[in-house]
Amino acid sequence: MTAGMERLGEPFGFGGGGEGGRRARRVVRELAAKVVADGDLLDDVELMTSEAVANAVLHGSGLVTVTVSTDGRVLRVEVADDGPARPDPAGADPHGRRRLDHGRGLTVIDALAREWGLDQSPGRTRLWFTVETARPPATT
Repeated sequence: MTAGMERLGEPFGFGGGGEGGRRARRVVRELAAKVVADGDLLDDVELMTSEAVANAVLHGSGLVTVTVSTDGRVLRVEVADDGPARPDPAGADPHGRRRLDHGRGLTVIDALAREWGLDQSPGRTRLWFTVETARPPATT
């Protein structure tokens, strides 16, 4: 959580099962709806949460924890797991570089989020994204 933001609800955690991912999407959408009125934006938040949770389950380890916070203008969702991104020998880059995204997850988040980031340490991986709580008016 960043300075000036307050949590919306308590962080919640789950193991790698499918029910946890479904619960994460539902809970994040419910919490986001407290500050986001635009249904399309809520759909985007739910989709990005789904992609972030899928990355944590597929590439991380241990407990997955989700935290939602806001400063009233920006909504921030963090999805963390108890390990670094696991290398995938089958999908490894021929030059030995590690691929962090094997599907469309980070591409989707990059396209929809105001900002996003991936923080990794040997014992923790945290993917976060932000959206403005209201979409700016369309320009013509």
